[in-house]
Amino acid sequence: MVQLAETPTVAAAAGDTVLPPFSVAQIFSQISLTSLIALFLLVAAAVYLYGVHRMRQRGDHWPPGRTAAFLAGGLGSIAAVTVTGIEAYDTTLISVHMVQHMVLSMVGPIFLALGAPVTLALRTLPVRHRKLLLAVLHSRVVRVVTFPLVAFGIFIANPFVLYFTGLYRATLEHAWLHEFIHVHFIVTGCLFFWPLLGLDPLPNRWPYPARALLMVLSVPFHTVLGLTIMQSKTLLGGDWYPNLQLSWMDPFSDQVTAGGILWAGGEIVSVTMLGILVLQWIRQSEREAKRIDRALDRAEAEDRAATAPAATKITKEPSTVRPEPDAD
Repeated sequence: MVQLAETPTVAAAAGDTVLPPFSVAQIFSQISLTSLIALFLLVAAAVYLYGVHRMRQRGDHWPPGRTAAFLAGGLGSIAAVTVTGIEAYDTTLISVHMVQHMVLSMVGPIFLALGAPVTLALRTLPVRHRKLLLAVLHSRVVRVVTFPLVAFGIFIANPFVLYFTGLYRATLEHAWLHEFIHVHFIVTGCLFFWPLLGLDPLPNRWPYPARALLMVLSVPFHTVLGLTIMQSKTLLGGDWYPNLQLSWMDPFSDQVTAGGILWAGGEIVSVTMLGILVLQWIRQSEREAKRIDRALDRAEAEDRAATAPAATKITKEPSTVRPEPDAD
């Protein structure tokens, strides 16, 4: 194999502490809670739990499933790939980075949306802050970025721009840009999934058939991107990974694994989300049927109440027709 010249940035990244071969044990032995994302996760969890506590204090019910979705599924999945060994290896193995990419842009945002944090905020914030939040939700900027077709375009274009330009190499060289891309993954994922799956009162809410169609249309893009990465003869990040000179890692084989993760993971998550969407559609149809039944029952009761006095009046009113006298 031809030895590539080691650039200063790669040497600094590798440093004197070369990472051992990646394993499950390394995921739990490389935990770090000093990143900005770790701080964000702790603050988000504390604020959400405080909102749930306020709801319970005044005797209101908040579904435990929403709390579990937001904390365990949403914040928990994001923490699993940002404060553990996944984060430690995401500039060493493109396959590990791809797992992180999938979780931050798809898995985490889906569960955050199912946690309905905006609804919780609207139910617990003071009136002044509630009006401010509603004004933001219905602002022109939010209406544009949450419009499903706009959010779909951003969500699909992001990975192509990242991996097939010099941006990905820049994220490997600059820690601040690396952290920014993590946040960008989460935000763009939320913009795409929140209007489709979320329970919060957002503008631009499409009917369920249109949402399902948009979700189906996203599947081929993950397939194309994954296959392109798998078949590419050019390494993502240029000479970054070869210059790490890790004896236990082949950058080209690892890139093929990364493309397979993106391909299979994208389809699995998309099909799972489509199932959640169909389940929500069924539940919404059941609620609508019950609402119509209640409305019909009320209308029928009102009709009975309106006709009952008239019928009573007819039966109780004395007859004005006199009987004819008997014939002699």
